[in-house]
Amino acid sequence: MQEVFFKDWKSIEHVALSTIIAFITLFFFVRISGKRTLSKLNAFDFVVTVALGSTLSYMMLAMVPIVEGTIVLLLIIILQYIFAWTARSSKKMERLINAVPTLIYYDGKFIEKAMAKEAITKGEIFSTIRNSGIDQIDEVKAIVMELNGQITVVRKSNGNGSSSLDDIELADKAVKDA
Repeated sequence: MQEVFFKDWKSIEHVALSTIIAFITLFFFVRISGKRTLSKLNAFDFVVTVALGSTLSYMMLAMVPIVEGTIVLLLIIILQYIFAWTARSSKKMERLINAVPTLIYYDGKFIEKAMAKEAITKGEIFSTIRNSGIDQIDEVKAIVMELNGQITVVRKSNGNGSSSLDDIELADKAVKDA
């Protein structure tokens, strides 16, 4: 029962040293891997974050040797970079790796099928509109469930140029199918 609280000083020294080295190693790898590792999470980034955290905890608790843990951290970050590069290079891979944005409201119409698929209620949509500082719903052109689960409100505009909704497939079709 005594080992539940204290095993020996050597174990404490080992865990302390492992924690310091693991923390510095992860910090270094995250720093060189770029901002994507720190971005708002889509499904892919979530998996990377969980894998990094799990590996780090095993390293800190001295359940995995430092060198082996460091190799795992490095491989996870390299795989993240390869997957991100592949997604950027190929539309098919991007659709496989990343989710696609879902239109849940468009031109005054709630898209019920999309709302059901994304498990979102009208109340949550109204809340998001209010959080965007919009009082009148007729000021809203579209509401999109983004890749990372965030809900974005797009205001109507008078512009004739490209739209932020251009990458969302067939907005008009989504409304007709609603």
